[in-house]
Amino acid sequence: MSFDSLPLLLLAPVLGLVLGGLAWLARRARLRATAIWAPSLAAPWLSRGRLVPLLVGGASLLAGIGAAGPRWGRTVTEMQGRALNLAIAVDISRSMLAEDVGPNRLVRASREAERLVQDARGDRLALLAFAGRSYILTPLTLDDAAVTLQLDALDPEIASEGGTELADVLQQGKELLSAAAEGGARVLVVFTDGESHDSLSSALAAARALRSAGITLLLVGEGDTLPARIPLRDDSGKLLGYKTDSEGREVRTWRRDDVLREVTDAADGVLVPGTTADQAGAVRQVIAGLERSATRERRREDLTPRGWLFGLAAVTLLVLQGLLRRGPALALLVLSVLPLGRGQAQRPSAGDRLLQRGDTSAAALAFAREATRRAADTALFNAGTAALARGEVTAARQWLEAAARSLDPALRFRALYNLGLNALLQAPRDSAKRTDLRAEAAQRFREALLLMPASRETKWNLELAQNPLPPPSGGGGGGVKPPPTPPRNAPPTPSPSASAISRAEAEQILNSVERTEREVRADQAHRLRPAHSAAGKDW
Repeated sequence: MSFDSLPLLLLAPVLGLVLGGLAWLARRARLRATAIWAPSLAAPWLSRGRLVPLLVGGASLLAGIGAAGPRWGRTVTEMQGRALNLAIAVDISRSMLAEDVGPNRLVRASREAERLVQDARGDRLALLAFAGRSYILTPLTLDDAAVTLQLDALDPEIASEGGTELADVLQQGKELLSAAAEGGARVLVVFTDGESHDSLSSALAAARALRSAGITLLLVGEGDTLPARIPLRDDSGKLLGYKTDSEGREVRTWRRDDVLREVTDAADGVLVPGTTADQAGAVRQVIAGLERSATRERRREDLTPRGWLFGLAAVTLLVLQGLLRRGPALALLVLSVLPLGRGQAQRPSAGDRLLQRGDTSAAALAFAREATRRAADTALFNAGTAALARGEVTAARQWLEAAARSLDPALRFRALYNLGLNALLQAPRDSAKRTDLRAEAAQRFREALLLMPASRETKWNLELAQNPLPPPSGGGGGGVKPPPTPPRNAPPTPSPSASAISRAEAEQILNSVERTEREVRADQAHRLRPAHSAAGKDW
């Protein structure tokens, strides 16, 4: 057994004695007053209510022990369900920007895919995006919120190669679903206009491989069969012109039902026409009849909080006391129960107190002891962050990697961010492993962006890890951005050491990051638009 707060545990007997003594004094004073004003009524009450002070003292003692946060034993929770493996692929080539369906093909595909994700909760989901190449944005996961987050960020600009390679996404979808360890049906849903620039024979071969692997293919057509132009717009949505080919002619695109039909037949799959009003509903009807496997997930929690048991016992004693003395019983009940819900949330840990005093070394040791005693995600993160501030790279990496496995998305994001920051700050000091450390930092920042795509600090540091800036010549310049604000009961994450940047430089970066990011995006868009694939088609 362990307790979250030993001081509260030591105060529990004192609390029981004080409140029990006050209850005894109150009863004694009440009996004296009764004997003075009504002697005939005092005698019957001498034998009544003798247990009230004991009950009040016992309830106060139990409430104090419960507020100290007792923990013991192990809790194993088993969750059961029925699920299948569903991979969703969305075409993000430039032809999907055609506005023959409102507002355009890509937006409609993203909306239908998002509705499909909402209806498929409980299934294992994966998200792929493809253009000239295929990309796995999220592996098979039960976290539908992560898939929805990636769907909202789909854009042709994230593809490194233009064009449309349908065979590539079919092959990658097959590999992803074939590697699924869990049972149940395996389904690949592809939202595309069928504007495939690869050879039809390779797409048909990939489709037949899907059928041989037992994977169900659903192709969802997007767009119209009439030729449409591909608009080019700036970040504000203003029309700049229309897509042209290498010879300066306007590109015309339309939904290729012939390609979609041949690929569907080769995979023995299902084609959802582009004219279907509710495409997500049509897909849902198909997968509803597929086999789902029974899934079981066991979650184990060591040192389970047991404070509620003492709180329940205290309430029981107060209810019994209320039957004997109904007057002040309700007030005592409220006063005894309220601290149970607030005591632990308002009580800072030993590491928090040391960190507030500025003693980083002692705080790191305190957080490490707390993480060793009970493997709570916040304690692991606190230990790693304090070790990072102290400069203990190995210990920081160990604690933060454990915290990065948390189920809390916010805490996991902070742990991944600090892991990337740890590697990025270590890179300039280790010339032998500088390249590997920068690659590791970039990977950590990319994983963090999957959880929080809007984080400007993470984007900045990812760009810095991939394209390191030269040393600043003056007082300003670029540098590593400070880590984000940690959870409420965790210590602030450390700012970079003096060898990286100063606080003034970090403030300067924070003030200019929005302008810099706009310039980088505009330059990237300008460089990508005139580019063409090897086949001469990048839409």
